[in-house]
Amino acid sequence: MKALRDPDHLLAEGLAEIRAQFQVPATFPPDVLAAAEAAARRVPDAHADRTAVPFVTLDPATSTDLDQAFAIEAAGADLLLHYAIADVAWFVADGDPLDAEAWRRGETLYLPDGKAGLYPPVLAEGAASLLPDGPRPAIVLTTRVAPDGGVKLEGVERALVRSRAKLAYETVRDDQLPTGFVELADRVTAAEDRRGAARVDPPEQEVERDGDGHFTLRLRPQVPAELRNAALSLATNLAVADALHAAGTGLFRVMAPPDARAEQRLRGTAAAFGLVWPAEMTLAQFTLRLDPRDAKHAAFMLAVRRAGEGARYQPYRPGVIPWHAAMAATYAHATAPLRRLADRYVLRAALAVANGRAVPPELTDAFSRLPPVMAKAEARSGQVDRAAKDLAEAAMLAGEEGREFDAVVTDIGENGARIQLCEQAVVARARLAQATPGDHVRVRLIAADPARRQLQFEAAG
Repeated sequence: MKALRDPDHLLAEGLAEIRAQFQVPATFPPDVLAAAEAAARRVPDAHADRTAVPFVTLDPATSTDLDQAFAIEAAGADLLLHYAIADVAWFVADGDPLDAEAWRRGETLYLPDGKAGLYPPVLAEGAASLLPDGPRPAIVLTTRVAPDGGVKLEGVERALVRSRAKLAYETVRDDQLPTGFVELADRVTAAEDRRGAARVDPPEQEVERDGDGHFTLRLRPQVPAELRNAALSLATNLAVADALHAAGTGLFRVMAPPDARAEQRLRGTAAAFGLVWPAEMTLAQFTLRLDPRDAKHAAFMLAVRRAGEGARYQPYRPGVIPWHAAMAATYAHATAPLRRLADRYVLRAALAVANGRAVPPELTDAFSRLPPVMAKAEARSGQVDRAAKDLAEAAMLAGEEGREFDAVVTDIGENGARIQLCEQAVVARARLAQATPGDHVRVRLIAADPARRQLQFEAAG
């Protein structure tokens, strides 16, 4: 789970219960581990030599499962983004134990104290990871980025690459990054703004213990290097989606905009934090005003991420344009195959299409079977994510029973009013009489139970 971290293991007991409740695997079956060891010894022999290209990686400092490395070169007024993606399909064959286990898992599960990977560490953090300790097999996607931020997939090839440096978001210097990195990211971001995209990048919630022994949640905004790195991935995924759709194949990420009720809840949340959202302004326009370094803005960004029905996967359908409302574009996932099962198949299709080959029937079949598998994996990931946040929020407010808080009602349901606390990034239910969305209320905490991951509030006064 990327939205909440617990670096000091403050919630170990509760997190262990979450792992048990949602059957988060602790390890891999013996046959899968054996298959991974054998696959890690496989020598690439179908890859062009691109080890002279100065690729680098940019990730959190502690990451070792590195999906992506990049290099940038100028081509007249355009920029060419060479995006090397871990060639997981080189190590994992259709139907082998690694493949079967990946279909069971769907994606890597993240918790504040660790993760349950999609593939065993010998691959995900070793032979398949684009670490800077030797050549690695990759699928290199080259995307042309125009001055206006328009993108086009120029080529895809299997290649051996050698990362020059493992750069970290927290410490990277501008002189360590390829020339054109900032310019390319700015072009992609400007194009998003012109499209009316409503993509938000909320900060992480980090669990800490204060000097009195109480739990607190601290918001950690993404740093500029992290946001720019995301723009590189976005450009590649957009270019891949366009190429696959034009070829009449693919698996796409689609998302409807928040409906009227969800947007009304968001307006209530904005009011809770004292954010002025003019009635005539769209959500996409309002999100452009948000600054993740401001705690209230950051909390609202988290609420936007939770709003609506979320994104889902959809295979190519003739006559249907797959649309992702937050991206305001046709969009695919292709750049994280170590962490998402679907990306491995999208990459294989891109490799075929870009080189004038027919997409194999087994890929078309996989595109039809993947949506429910990915939906199940994402649902479990969401449940784990919500449970960990509930645990952290309950732990943070434990011992505060009787304290009163200002809040805003964001929704009314069968279980009472949903409220957003004004001073903390906490969403909870409260027993309130005759409340309506948008009401400013004063509530009293009557129970904070980390063991049950529950908070209970009632009207104050």
